[in-house]
Amino acid sequence: MRRPIVIGNWKMNGDYAANRELLSGLVEQWTGVHQAEVAVCPPFVYLAQAAELLENTNIGFGSQDISKQASGAYTGEVSGPMLSDVGCRYALVGHSERREYHGETSQLVAEKFQAALDNGLIPVLCVGESLEDREAGKTFDVVGAQLLAVIEHCGLAGVAKGIIAYEPIWAIGTGKTATPEMAQDVHSYIREVMGPEGDSVRILYGGSVKPDSAEGLFGQKDIDGALVGGASLNADDFVAICRAAE
Repeated sequence: MRRPIVIGNWKMNGDYAANRELLSGLVEQWTGVHQAEVAVCPPFVYLAQAAELLENTNIGFGSQDISKQASGAYTGEVSGPMLSDVGCRYALVGHSERREYHGETSQLVAEKFQAALDNGLIPVLCVGESLEDREAGKTFDVVGAQLLAVIEHCGLAGVAKGIIAYEPIWAIGTGKTATPEMAQDVHSYIREVMGPEGDSVRILYGGSVKPDSAEGLFGQKDIDGALVGGASLNADDFVAICRAAE
């Protein structure tokens, strides 16, 4: 049985005061024992604050990226050992914004996935297609190629230790959301590519998930939770999505 998980990606948002208010609201509303696992990914500079405020709670935290290098002269990078040291449990790799704005290749994403595994982190591999790709009928080709690059580098068993997040690029920050059936088709395909290992891998949907769309998405058999962007910056909305996952 795959345990549902909802991860909030704060992207480049937040400050000390706003973070404290947001995390306090999450902790207050997400007490007790829950079926769904919950985590947030603040910007690097606020990871220590998240570690402090989430200590002894049932909410985990992770990073929005990870360097493929463990240490050295790599200005601006943050390594796996550093993330583990501060208490991170997860690391996002291959988010569409990293691929698009920073030119990250699928090979680099695969190396980052392995770096997360090597440091005891759970990598969250983001895959997804553009609107142009979808309209051209290339969704499976694009998603498959992104996934296979990581499988070739880390092996099926390695990929199975992580989490996969399907994020249609055309639905991020646009207010558009894939229908539950559209998302299910891609999730089912990803599980098929993974073969027998796919039965245990958690696959999340990550395209502008909101409280009113969450229940329909989570009702699909191959959708195990969500990677939430904008809605994760509002405690009430984020908790509503987490509850829908249960």
